Amino acid sequence: MAKVHPLPSSYSSSSSYVTSKREAFTIWMKSLVMNGNGCTVFNENGDIVYRIDNYEKKGSREVYLMDLRGKVLFTLRKVHFFKRWECYKGDSGSNSNNKQKPVFQVTKNGHITFLQSHNANFYKLEAFGGNCKSALTKIVDNQGGVVAEAKRKQSSSSGNSVVLGDDVLTLVVDAHVDHSLVVALFTVYGLIQRML
Repeated sequence: MAKVHPLPSSYSSSSSYVTSKREAFTIWMKSLVMNGNGCTVFNENGDIVYRIDNYEKKGSREVYLMDLRGKVLFTLRKVHFFKRWECYKGDSGSNSNNKQKPVFQVTKNGHITFLQSHNANFYKLEAFGGNCKSALTKIVDNQGGVVAEAKRKQSSSSGNSVVLGDDVLTLVVDAHVDHSLVVALFTVYGLIQRML
């Protein structure tokens, strides 16, 4: 059986991932942990930059977005009573003593409310066409501008474009946008759609 050994990443391990250019990431809707649920996010160089390893059953009520080294960047928690997901900065799991205010909340219809933002940005998740794994998904701002977009990945080897399986996505994030925050938002979308 083949084993996966991640290469050391040149990617920064800071808590905010922002660049001055537009970037494309590859999301593989598989966990690197055997028999685990989750997904793995690669940058344009093929380095692992984010991972979600859900050791419980699919559709867990609490999920952790981590960097390559396993540092928890965001804790995502489902609030059943209000039918929404809440996102907390860092490791704010149910076993943690850290009782902080959520960074954002996402309702089942994709409405995003930021609770710890110095600006009044409004974002919305939008999905178009196909089943949930192959749907084109966007995050738009309050002016309707696309901040990030995910769609099925296409290979471009030898001039022919081949659409890969519905568990491999391309995520394009605009410049000056926190990639980790965008990945957290798409993770919530995946949880709402029961993809993780």
